[in-house]
Amino acid sequence: MSKHGKKYKEAASLIQEEAYSLDGALELLKKTSVTKFDSSCEVHMNLGVDPKQADQNIRTSVNLPHGTGKDVKVVAFVGDENIKAAKAAGAIEAGTEDLIEKIEKGWVDFDVAVATPDQMRSIGKIAKTLGQKGLMPNPKAGTVTPDFAKTIEELKKGKVEVRVDKNGNLHLTFGKVSFDDANLRENLLTIVRAVLEIKPSTLKGSYLKSMTITTSMGPGVPVELSSATEEAK
Repeated sequence: MSKHGKKYKEAASLIQEEAYSLDGALELLKKTSVTKFDSSCEVHMNLGVDPKQADQNIRTSVNLPHGTGKDVKVVAFVGDENIKAAKAAGAIEAGTEDLIEKIEKGWVDFDVAVATPDQMRSIGKIAKTLGQKGLMPNPKAGTVTPDFAKTIEELKKGKVEVRVDKNGNLHLTFGKVSFDDANLRENLLTIVRAVLEIKPSTLKGSYLKSMTITTSMGPGVPVELSSATEEAK
């Protein structure tokens, strides 16, 4: 039985090279979109790191100049005196005890959680729930901070977390098919540049091993690493 439909196969047939220059890949990206809705544009990278090694467990955050095109739902673990400021900055829910109780009952309808340092001890009781869904606030990701309002605003505008999975892969959204080509290009280069900048100093061998861009449910378009890295410098 065929795994992919006719539209996917037609899109995949357009990919005829082993790898494309950055601009060539971006041009092909929109042509290979197979959905009726405004697809997300994603980048997938494989890094030559061992995430089990503390210094190679890549994790940081980056501000995309043109956002992701997604309405990011942010919650904030803050003291009662900061609830109003957190909501004014864009958080859909804010507080600590009431928010923890809501999550304990099964509510996790949000994309990112921000916390002030003084609230981290209280969050411990739901750490497992948040951790399993990749929602636990973390200093490396910039989501544990006293400057919660600024962080919430940045997340709403397009700040994304860069984090390798257990196999050394990165998966990030860098826009929508409806974005201008120039905006997609700038967002993608911002991610590549951030990844290159956090290369572990102790790493031996290849760092960025492969890179593919794709749309939601579309085929992957392989990108020439030399083209991407040169453009990002």
